[in-house]
Amino acid sequence: MKHRNTVEFMVYGKYALFSDPITRVGGEKLTYQIPTYQAIKGILESVYWKPTFTWYIDEVRVMNKIQTQSKGVRRLKYANPGNDLSYFTYLKDVCYKVRAHFEWNEHRPELETDRNENKHHNIAKRMIERGGRRDIFLGARECQGYVVQCDFDEGTGFYDNYGEIDFGLMVHGFDYPDETGKDEMSIRLWKNAKMIDGKITFPKPNSPDLMKRFIKKMRKKEFVRGENFIGLDEPELITIIEEGGEGK
Repeated sequence: MKHRNTVEFMVYGKYALFSDPITRVGGEKLTYQIPTYQAIKGILESVYWKPTFTWYIDEVRVMNKIQTQSKGVRRLKYANPGNDLSYFTYLKDVCYKVRAHFEWNEHRPELETDRNENKHHNIAKRMIERGGRRDIFLGARECQGYVVQCDFDEGTGFYDNYGEIDFGLMVHGFDYPDETGKDEMSIRLWKNAKMIDGKITFPKPNSPDLMKRFIKKMRKKEFVRGENFIGLDEPELITIIEEGGEGK
C-alpha cells in the first residue's frame, strides 16, 4: 500500500554485508542473503532523517541475482598487537528497489512544531535525487552504496515470478528508546523471513510476527529546538526548500 508520503528509490553497490550483529564481535562474518529491515532503514536515514519522524520500510525488490563472494580480511587483534586473517562472506553486485514512508514520532512531543509533512516529504525526495545527505553503506562501512530515484514497480528483477523463498529466522532490527518510549534497547527477530516473486514485505516493528529480546537499559537523547535541534531551519534545507518553491 502506498502512503501519502511514500518515497521510492534504488540502492546498489559492488558489495554488501547484512549479517547478524551477534556474529560481528569477532571471527568470520557471513552475510544474510537479503538485507535486513534495519539495514534498509539505516540507508534511508543516511539519505534524510529527523528525530521528528520515523521511517518505515514497506517493500524491497531484489533486482539482481543473489551471489556471494568470500574475501580474506586482516583484522586487528584486540588483546595483543598484530592482526589475524579472517574470511568475510559478502553479497556481490547488489541492487534493491525500496518503497518506504514516514510517520510522526509520537514519543517526541517536544518536536511537534516541526511536523510539516509536505516539507519533509519534498526534502526527502530531493535528497534521494541528490544521492543522500551522508555516505551510503550496504550493511558495513567497507561496502559503499549509491542511491538514485526510481519507480518501484518498473523494470525487471531476477526473481520476478520466481515464487516464494524462505530465509528462516533473521534479525529484523532494533528498538531504541526514542521510538518506543521505553528506557531500554531490544532486538527484533523475524520468525519467518521470506521473499515472494522478488519482493520482501517487511512486518512493521510492532508486528506480532516478530520476537523481541531485551539487550540493555538505555535512555533517549533529548532534543531542544534552538539548542541541539533546528528542524527545517538548517541552511542546506532552507536552500533546497527555496529552490523547489516549497518554502511557503
